Amino acid sequence: MTALPFGATLGIVGGGQLGRMSAMAAARLGFRVHVLTPDIDSPACEVASSATIGDYDDEVALRDFAEHVDVVTFEFENVSAHGLRILESIKPVRPAGAVLEISQDRIAEKRRLSEIGAALAPWREVPDAAALAAAAEALDYRLILKTTRFGYDGKGQFRIRDAEEFAALGTDLPYPLVAEGIVDFEREISVMVARGLDGDVRCFDVTENRHRNGILDLSLAPAPIPPALAAQAQSMARHIAESLDLIGIMGVEMFVDARGGLLINEIAPRPHNSGHWTMNACLVDQFEMHVRAVLGLPLPEATRHSDAVMKNLIGPDDMALCDAALRMPGLALHLYGKDEARPGRKMGHVNAIFPRGALPGPFGIAAVLGPLVEPVVSEDI
Repeated sequence: MTALPFGATLGIVGGGQLGRMSAMAAARLGFRVHVLTPDIDSPACEVASSATIGDYDDEVALRDFAEHVDVVTFEFENVSAHGLRILESIKPVRPAGAVLEISQDRIAEKRRLSEIGAALAPWREVPDAAALAAAAEALDYRLILKTTRFGYDGKGQFRIRDAEEFAALGTDLPYPLVAEGIVDFEREISVMVARGLDGDVRCFDVTENRHRNGILDLSLAPAPIPPALAAQAQSMARHIAESLDLIGIMGVEMFVDARGGLLINEIAPRPHNSGHWTMNACLVDQFEMHVRAVLGLPLPEATRHSDAVMKNLIGPDDMALCDAALRMPGLALHLYGKDEARPGRKMGHVNAIFPRGALPGPFGIAAVLGPLVEPVVSEDI
């Protein structure tokens, strides 16, 4: 339960942008980073000390990777649970593979969250067509079908608004699925919660998230919600982290329903897109907090010194605006080093910073971000 010494090596499974920014945070603290990734051109490889190039379930690559590191973490959920079990037999893995397995499968996730008393939207397991018909009827034909695994950024989801849309679904569906009742919610929020080896828990301020085409577009910190509701959201995130025995950081996505209640949407036991605002609005951001927890270092208070708006840069259209972002005052540009800007691909983000307590309304945010939000209807901000 002691901290690793400075100069030790953090192993990161995954080579994407979350691994890249985690590696940069570890380097600031004097630690080396070794990445396991199938792609030598991945964003994390550009900044890591070294890398093992191999698949996440390749036992030879996994064992070679483990021999070069002191502790292991992962930067996204779609890695091999079997591979993590191999790694756990050799070196500490934080968060534990058991936490990853819960977050990888929507059915396992919902069952576990229900067991620990988290409030969820109505949902049904859908193993086959007969179960789908029963679930649709029970949810009054207002539901979202989701694949149980590998869905993110709106992928693997089918929205059904009425019986007519349900009838048009067809029969070629990727069972098993989860059916979630559509919630009349006021807003989506999230909490980044970190837990250290000593059990200390830190929660960053609650963030409001706005999506476009199923992908996170804007995050506002702090979320414009009553203080009591924000405290309740942080308490729920803390309870989930402690119940799962989390070591590391986790994003907890929630809905605020029309009556002001909180419903858990999903968890992500790693740094999260909705926590990117912390990179410029906090002395210690989500990536350093995660690295500290995984390495056994003390966790500082998750203090926000500024208000912030995070804007994702997605695909070639947003990348064309980077020069404008560099010229605009009050903006911090973060690019992920990806070589191809494909539609729907996260290429980077911009943080706009405001004095604490001075987060502007929709038109003020639009004025600051300028051309970065021109395609967004003002009421969507």
